[in-house]
Amino acid sequence: MAWGLAKDIARAVLSGFERHFSLFQKVTAGARQRFENAEWTAVQNASRERIYFYDQRVVETVAVLRESFDVARLDEKLWQRVKVEYVRLLHQHQQPELAETFYNSVFCRLFERKYFNNRNIFVSPAVSTEHIESDIPAYRSYYPARDGFQNCTAQVLGAYGFALPFVDMRRDIRNILGHVRKHFDGIRVRRQDFHLEVLSFPFFRNKAAYIVGKVVNGLEETPFALPILNNEKGGLFVDTLLLGEREIANVFSFARAYFMVNTDVPSAVVQFLQRLMPTKTKAELYSAIGLQKHGKTEFYRDFLHHLRHSSDEFVVAPGIRGMVMTVFTLPSFPYVFKVIKDVFPEPKRMTREAVKQKYQLVKQHDRVGRMADSLEYSYAAFPLDRFSPELLKALQTEAASSVTFEDGQLVIKHLYIERWITPLNIYIENAAEPELQQVIDDYGEAIKQLAAANIFPGDMLFKNFGVTRHKRVVFYDYDEISYLTECNFRYIPEPPYPEFEMSAEPWYSIEPNDIFPEEFPSFLLTNPRIRQIFLRLHADLLDADYWNRKQAKIRAGCVEDVFPYRTPKRFLIDEREPSTFASPEGRGTTAPNALA
Repeated sequence: MAWGLAKDIARAVLSGFERHFSLFQKVTAGARQRFENAEWTAVQNASRERIYFYDQRVVETVAVLRESFDVARLDEKLWQRVKVEYVRLLHQHQQPELAETFYNSVFCRLFERKYFNNRNIFVSPAVSTEHIESDIPAYRSYYPARDGFQNCTAQVLGAYGFALPFVDMRRDIRNILGHVRKHFDGIRVRRQDFHLEVLSFPFFRNKAAYIVGKVVNGLEETPFALPILNNEKGGLFVDTLLLGEREIANVFSFARAYFMVNTDVPSAVVQFLQRLMPTKTKAELYSAIGLQKHGKTEFYRDFLHHLRHSSDEFVVAPGIRGMVMTVFTLPSFPYVFKVIKDVFPEPKRMTREAVKQKYQLVKQHDRVGRMADSLEYSYAAFPLDRFSPELLKALQTEAASSVTFEDGQLVIKHLYIERWITPLNIYIENAAEPELQQVIDDYGEAIKQLAAANIFPGDMLFKNFGVTRHKRVVFYDYDEISYLTECNFRYIPEPPYPEFEMSAEPWYSIEPNDIFPEEFPSFLLTNPRIRQIFLRLHADLLDADYWNRKQAKIRAGCVEDVFPYRTPKRFLIDEREPSTFASPEGRGTTAPNALA
């Protein structure tokens, strides 16, 4: 009888997962039509809605289990049998790793944290994802030595069956081949196995579709991506060719929105991507293709593995301490852990719930490569003996309501985990002149690109931004973030009398959402060197009219252009609709209306 009950519960959980994945795939599959129809607002809405699917299905499945089975109290023997039956159901399943994560979520929603162990949930994977096949192979191979590079490139571009034609495929091929010749100049030897391997599924994000693959030549493998854009006049074109791990990794950055990739076997796509970008973890890549819940599972497994093979202590994170979060890190592990403080000192006026809402806003918003993604965990357990005395004191003093102690473990009720990046204020202190100019320029560009995505960071101090290993400036402090359209950008009115300028109090009224950009230098640009660089490159950010124009464009429904690659990388194509956009490495560049 117990075995029959265990089977029924296992089937109910798997049914909940399959409903989730079916709905997930339905909205993902619609990315092609939204791209071809240039429905950019619908693209943003679908990306936002898809994030909520998982939690909704977990809640539904928990409700089914409580209604259909008596699971109010944990019967460990029964649930260990349920887990065995569940594993049996995953034989020849195409998404076993995702189904295991879904099982974990359902179990953890049903029962107390003390039961979260490898006997009851999948702390370690039970089903291998190696060599899972789908009806459509994960990637296709092309052979330039046999068919010619030009024909192979045409085959690659034509393989995805886009409903829209390419405006000028011959020109696109000519641009691609010209770029290839420059990149591989001096490489004459083609090995016997010289060929292309290209993923069978386009990667859709915002206003672009990406073709992703690699060139194989003996032991040398060169990853590449082709961004395909819609000219919004009935045709497609190839915007550029990205080559090498660094350029591809930037496209898959943790600071960008999730892709939509319509595949039945996500593990095969992730395995392919990991060969292109070996410095990225499975956790990052699963998240990049929209499976961020399983990305959390993979991260937690990596974290447990690292803890078993290291002995350093968790310490207070370097840099200026924040007013809202207690932040700590494990020096040998490239992440930071952020816990909301119990009390926020003046002038912070917000609640714990408001802070959570800000982080949720970032999760569901287009991050345009400028806002770090975060992993959110509840009741996370850490080995107590790995905490430095200073950090333990800080947590007990600043976030006591979030911390408990159980069996030699420190349990944090709620925290966020983000990739560790060098705080911008620390980077600036050690930067040589060329690096300083580059990073201040990119800091200004980060603010402009956030504005293009309808985001105002609020607190723009350097300590709230960081510099990635690719020298890209990213924002990571979200407690004062808001939609740009909620702000009221104003000029400081002229004083009625000259002596008013010397007054300690303003002579004009200030509402809660009022922002005076001309005041930015007083707290951002106190260093004369930095002030000179910033004013030369980004003086427009100090002008209220600049921000008001941005607001007007957003309210008019305009989705601005932000590209995950350098402006000089783009092919010169005369047929583009001219418009100006703020790119990471250039300003006022003629470009199509395409947010890649």
